[in-house]
Amino acid sequence: MQRASRLKRELQMLSTEPPPGISCWQTEERIDDLRAQIVGGTGTPYEGGLFSLEIKVPERYPFEPPKIRFLTPIYHPNIDNSGRICHDALKLPPKGAWKPSLNISTVLTSIQLLMAEPNPDDPLMADISSEFKYNKQLFVEKARKWTQEHAAQKNTGAVEGNRENTPDQKASSRKREAVVPQQVVHELAKRTCL
Repeated sequence: MQRASRLKRELQMLSTEPPPGISCWQTEERIDDLRAQIVGGTGTPYEGGLFSLEIKVPERYPFEPPKIRFLTPIYHPNIDNSGRICHDALKLPPKGAWKPSLNISTVLTSIQLLMAEPNPDDPLMADISSEFKYNKQLFVEKARKWTQEHAAQKNTGAVEGNRENTPDQKASSRKREAVVPQQVVHELAKRTCL
């Protein structure tokens, strides 16, 4: 019961006041199966891309973190070919940093920051991490190419296949400050994945 009421509040906030560049909605009538989209940040190799994510909310949420993965392929040292994300906020302590005071909005904002600032010292993809550390120019070229091939926004404004679930454009264009201070988001993004 706690999960349903909390998710309802979180989804309401995400639809009326989404963080900049992020949208999130439930699929059909299932409150535990969400979709999100993150716009690639300006000045990053992901600029111009729209990245779709799948969010599975466990029965024990908020005492367990949501399971989040990228549906859109992305060339990134902390995200593998299956879309799994190496991020501390997605794991329980002692190895992770998830706590019930975090929410889906905070985690999506933190993932958006991880896209802009990869953590090559704790990779899921060792080869991409090595490239990021020692040949950043090549990494940027490949990441841009992947973004163009897999995440480039069409003129429709929506990713193919997500049209029926795309949130109201007015709601997704509203801007607001993140609910959690940026310092917390930066701290989560910099932690390592064990």
